[in-house]
Amino acid sequence: MSDMNELVQRYLAAWNETDAAARRAVLAEVFAEDAVYTDPMASVRGRDGLDATIAAVQGQFGGLVFSLGGAVDAHHDIARFTWHLGPEGAEPLVIGFDVAVIGEDGRISQVLGFLDKVPAGA
Repeated sequence: MSDMNELVQRYLAAWNETDAAARRAVLAEVFAEDAVYTDPMASVRGRDGLDATIAAVQGQFGGLVFSLGGAVDAHHDIARFTWHLGPEGAEPLVIGFDVAVIGEDGRISQVLGFLDKVPAGA
């Protein structure tokens, strides 16, 4: 995937995919095999770790969807973007900011995530 916007959209699609087999297929498409994902709640390496993290988030926030919160800003092999998590078409409950590093194969090799808005008790 050479288009950074498309890659970020596929990244968010992985977070929204509730079918485990389909999600693993998207993860294989979007992430390098040994990709590293780090945010305030998790730090994992590899697609299996990321798959488990996504499943846990879906368990905690069932029925909510991730969406792009604005334009993707990218240069060289780096993209940064804001994402929203909430009911489809409604005000987001959670807002975050991710920085993704893209490897030579066009897949994400690292994500550094930050949480800007989190509901109390989450």
